[in-house]
This record gives sequence, structure tokens and C-alpha cells, in this order.
Amino acid sequence: MRIPGIDPALAEGPILAVLKAQAERWGAPLINHLLYARRPSIFRGARAMWTGLDQSGLIDGKLQALINRRVAYLNGCAF
Repeated sequence: MRIPGIDPALAEGPILAVLKAQAERWGAPLINHLLYARRPSIFRGARAMWTGLDQSGLIDGKLQALINRRVAYLNGCAF
């Protein structure tokens, strides 16, 4: 059983801003972020991790995308 994400129309503040940016970039908010948004503290933590990875410059963006897809595959998530 999967836990449903939030309805993006009900998001507010910084969460809404991130979901809107994702919709503009990819056509819809990312499913994992809709799930994170159920708990704002978890959403902020996940966003902080991705921001930290981006700013570190340690992992190339293309490799990050491959890692995301592999982790999603291993977890049985559609990506």
C-alpha cells in the first residue's frame, strides 16, 4: 500500500513554491515531493539534502539523475 501525497492545490508557502517550480520544469510536481509535503519538516529536510548536494559540486547533475532513477527503481517507484 502506497501513502498518497498531498493535493498540490492545498500546498502553501515554500512548499507551494517548490511544487510550482517542479510543475513548470517537468510538467507536474514530483511524486516524492508530494509525499514529503505531508510533513513539512521532512519536506524541508529532503530539500536541504538536494540543495546541499547541488551546492557541493561533488556529484555531477547527470549522475544525480541516474542515482535518482536507480533508487526509484530499487524502491519500486515509477519515475
